Amino acid sequence: MTATYTFDVFSSLDGYGTAGSGDWGGYWGKQGPELLDHRLDLYAAEQRMVFGANTYRAFTQILADATEESVRDPWVTRMRSLPATVVSTTLEGPLDWPDATVVSGDAVDVVARLKQESDVPLRSHGSLSMNRALMAAGLVDRVQVTIFPVITGRTGSDPIFRGAADFDLELIESRTLDGNIQELVYRPTLHG
Repeated sequence: MTATYTFDVFSSLDGYGTAGSGDWGGYWGKQGPELLDHRLDLYAAEQRMVFGANTYRAFTQILADATEESVRDPWVTRMRSLPATVVSTTLEGPLDWPDATVVSGDAVDVVARLKQESDVPLRSHGSLSMNRALMAAGLVDRVQVTIFPVITGRTGSDPIFRGAADFDLELIESRTLDGNIQELVYRPTLHG
């Protein structure tokens, strides 16, 4: 049996993963109770998190600083309690994450093996360059994009799909949260 792999990402309408130099704050300041409850429900199920080294470093830095209120949200606490695999050629254990292991090697090889061996679904929140490579290799089963109602043309950073291959997307789920946040879940297929 092959475990399902979900690439889970937050986005502005114009495709940026973070607010960059803007003064938006976490969730671009648009979160509401439906979003936060839904995120907690998503992370309630047993699953294994998969991170690239840069995202792991960013998460641990944000959590250590705890300057943003959003890092104390229950879903973030739940995510941090899940087992995690950090794919890196530069990090060494032990990691500052309760149940995380570092696996050295190419992300495509590591995730292909995890998909074969894992008894639980795999989920990656962020890790943009790693997930673009995994999509190109056909290892991403679901792309879950939560679109916040903002355009960050001047301040946005981390363009989610810049440099990605071309994909056809089959919409398999959609929902509106708090009246203005869209969550779209797609099955990606390499185009051509």
